Amino acid sequence: MQLFYFVLLSPSLFFPQIPGMVNYNEEDGLNSSYTYHLRQDKNGLIWIGSDNGLFRFDGKDFKQYGKQEGLKNIDIISCEPLPNGEVFILPFLNDFAYLKNGRVINLNINDYLKNQFSGSIPKITRDGNRLYLYSTQSPRNIFIYENGKVKKNPILLNYNKREFSTVKYDFRTQNLYLNNSITGKILIYSLITRKEKEIRIDPGSIICEKDDFFVFQYQGKITVYQRTDALHIKKIHSYDTKENIFYGVIDKNNKLWLNVQNGGVLYFNQSLLENKKYLAPPVKILNQHVINNVLVDKDDNVWFNSRNSGVFFIPKALFTNHINLSVKSNSEYIKAIAKDDQNIILGYNNSYGAIIYRNGKMHDITLDANNKDENKSIYLNHNLSIFGMAAKIVVHDLSTNRSKELRYSLKNIVPYTQNSVFFCTSGSLMTYHLKTGKITSLLDERVYTVLPFDTDNLLVGNFSDLYRFNIKTKKKSLFLKGYYFTDLKKLRDNLYLGATNLNGIIIFNDKGIVKKIEKKNGLINDQVKKIEIENQNTFWASTNSGISRIEFTDDHNTVITNLTQTDGLPSNAVSGCVIRNDTIFIGTSKGLGIFSIKKLLAQEKSIHKKVIINSITIENNEHYNLSENLTGHSNNNVTFKLSFPDYASQGKISYKYKVEGLDEAWQVSNSSTIIFNSIPPGKYVFRVYGLGYNGKQSYISSDLLFEIKPRFWQTWWFMAALAIIIIMIITLIINSWLQKKRNKKLEKFFHEKKIAELELQAIKAQINPHFIYNCLNSIKFLLFKEDYQETENYLDIFSQLIRKTLHYSEKTFMPIEEEVEYLSLYMDMEKLRQNELFDYEFHISEQVNKRWAIPSLLIQPFVENAIKHGISSLKNAKGFVKISFDHADSTLCITIEDNGTGIKTKDEFSVNTDSFGLKLSQKRIKTFQQLFETHITLEINNLSEKSEKQGTQVKLYISPYENQNTNLHH
Repeated sequence: MQLFYFVLLSPSLFFPQIPGMVNYNEEDGLNSSYTYHLRQDKNGLIWIGSDNGLFRFDGKDFKQYGKQEGLKNIDIISCEPLPNGEVFILPFLNDFAYLKNGRVINLNINDYLKNQFSGSIPKITRDGNRLYLYSTQSPRNIFIYENGKVKKNPILLNYNKREFSTVKYDFRTQNLYLNNSITGKILIYSLITRKEKEIRIDPGSIICEKDDFFVFQYQGKITVYQRTDALHIKKIHSYDTKENIFYGVIDKNNKLWLNVQNGGVLYFNQSLLENKKYLAPPVKILNQHVINNVLVDKDDNVWFNSRNSGVFFIPKALFTNHINLSVKSNSEYIKAIAKDDQNIILGYNNSYGAIIYRNGKMHDITLDANNKDENKSIYLNHNLSIFGMAAKIVVHDLSTNRSKELRYSLKNIVPYTQNSVFFCTSGSLMTYHLKTGKITSLLDERVYTVLPFDTDNLLVGNFSDLYRFNIKTKKKSLFLKGYYFTDLKKLRDNLYLGATNLNGIIIFNDKGIVKKIEKKNGLINDQVKKIEIENQNTFWASTNSGISRIEFTDDHNTVITNLTQTDGLPSNAVSGCVIRNDTIFIGTSKGLGIFSIKKLLAQEKSIHKKVIINSITIENNEHYNLSENLTGHSNNNVTFKLSFPDYASQGKISYKYKVEGLDEAWQVSNSSTIIFNSIPPGKYVFRVYGLGYNGKQSYISSDLLFEIKPRFWQTWWFMAALAIIIIMIITLIINSWLQKKRNKKLEKFFHEKKIAELELQAIKAQINPHFIYNCLNSIKFLLFKEDYQETENYLDIFSQLIRKTLHYSEKTFMPIEEEVEYLSLYMDMEKLRQNELFDYEFHISEQVNKRWAIPSLLIQPFVENAIKHGISSLKNAKGFVKISFDHADSTLCITIEDNGTGIKTKDEFSVNTDSFGLKLSQKRIKTFQQLFETHITLEINNLSEKSEKQGTQVKLYISPYENQNTNLHH
């Protein structure tokens, strides 16, 4: 009797028989229709031989190696991944090659090898990185491949016209096992001693072998032999079948798979190591597809290579669940599930249902053979079952197999009392009495769900709100606004659960909302269909994305466990679940899942795999050998190509990564190609985790050290040299600019000085003739008076004055004492010329050093002006001129004071005067200020304005005066 059977109401040629099975084909990147053998390498990557080259699959992407990659023959039967990273490629008949560091390398002894295997591909035995290749029929040589080289070991067996099929070559004992399928003999030949030994077995051809197991087939009988030592074998199992077997595989768990010629594969769910004479009946899988090869990978996921239909894959959890499932015929689309204290009832996506009895037997229930109306909600109470569909309600008696129809558009069935239920319909809320069949209407409006709240009140949910409804008074009041509740359950006293259509799960009491559980809190989906209570602290929420288990650890904290197809669910579209003891029955769109809750919750928190870094590209050089020195220069992209072979995630994987030394923040990408642009020079570590379905992370990161070297213009010595050169250039430019500025300033200064000196000389040149002219006028006047004695005295003074004038006109500065001497000569001469018209006096303060220097010939014009314009106007008084030298606060004050008629305004002296010498003196003052940075202030006062005295006072302030003594000899 067969243990496993599926019922498919609408079979499809390309629809897998096991719910949750995945079919990879051309649309997924497997650009081949005919696939041969499957292999898995040490990193977990899957290799697929096909009629269009060799494919590598990492769970997300297919990488193809064909003609463009260097294969001379793209009809690849199989390959052998080796521990050193090489992949030996076996094409059909000839042109052997191997893949190393991402490159296809064709063996240079192909012509030699293909002559040895012209009739078929070779059999292969692997020993670490060494392969032994030999013919499937009467082999003449053993070819040994290792590290890209092949050597030959001859077989010196004299076949004597005997024909043998090759069973196995044992490299440890160097025994060759050959089989004569007609006579039923095993010939053991030693390549060392050249001795032969025959062992009689049942007739049959070899189907497959692994380690010490040999499987033969003859006329519908499968026999399994086990080698007990190098020279002895024994029969351990047998199985009779009517199927025509053309190939077989003994998987990693020593379980047998047989490929059927007309389609499908037979799976024997027992290890060949079990001490049983007969094999238990197998399970037939994929009977509509011809399966060329089966692979059970390292994680016990199952892969099927098909002829013309791509590759089929089923995760371990799904495969184990369905193979070991106690309930058969359960692959229908389940829309509703319920239970009583004994049995479980299912409602399908058509007018059918089924009941699962406690003993595991399943019985189908036909509700309406001519209608495909889906089940909305179901109810079970011993022999009475109620199926609520979109357009009617069917009450079915399981004991009599009779049904009764009620014409209501049902939304939900909710248990009420021991003998009654609620019907939530599109037009009303009703109660249905289970024994009498009486229907009582409570509320005439559309109701989606209901829950008894207390003795007199119900909680009634419509499309948008939840109301409190009083059964006696028929009054309703708003309880919770804005929520479309799909299911309501009582968790414990005064604590209720509400499944909503958009807002996750609402937890509330008689006061209002206590807590919300949504996707952002860890719930698998915010659209919740049904709630099932496990205990007063734990419940389950069914959604279209899987199922969530929510457990309250205390009043504030919850633990949420999400379960999906990855964990063994037939489908993520879960309509509901029921719990019996430690077993949960989950209804999905692809059948029923039955699980031990304890085993479901024992899922690992991380994925026990790590990301594979296939290559790194630096500076346009792609490195496959990641143990070498990985370096490059800056200003280039760095590209990482990754794989995370978590096949149970079915491509729903991403990568969490960072580059330590560049950025400590983790990044997440769905792409298996990670690109960094223009990484600066330095040593870095690329660290990456794989993220599988449901966000589980690889248990450890994959790390890769690489270095970005600076180009010569980015090195410290170049930067230092460049900095020095730049500083020197900037310094030279600044110095040049400053020098030019200084030169320009000096040039301007010297130019201005020269102009000032020339102007000063011109002024002096103007002063001297003016003074001489005045003196000559005086002499002329004396001669006119015929006063020869006075003329002689005058000429004597005049001659002294002329000598001193000529002397001092060459000097810029002169001492105060010499200025006094010079002025005394001048005023003596003027007294002679004007008949003692005035007297004069010099006063030199004790603070004044007579050797201090003042601008030469600066005072004389003011004295001349005092005599000419001040004293000469006096009629009844004699004139007096006083010249004083005082010093205070670094300022020399020279005062020329007369007792003349005075001036009316301060400007009169300078504006109305016709004194040419005075004008020149004022001009000299400005020139001195410009030339020698000496501040000279001229102050003119009318004495009558300040006192009763009359006259004019002229003051010259020279500051800073202390500098003038340094200019004594200018």
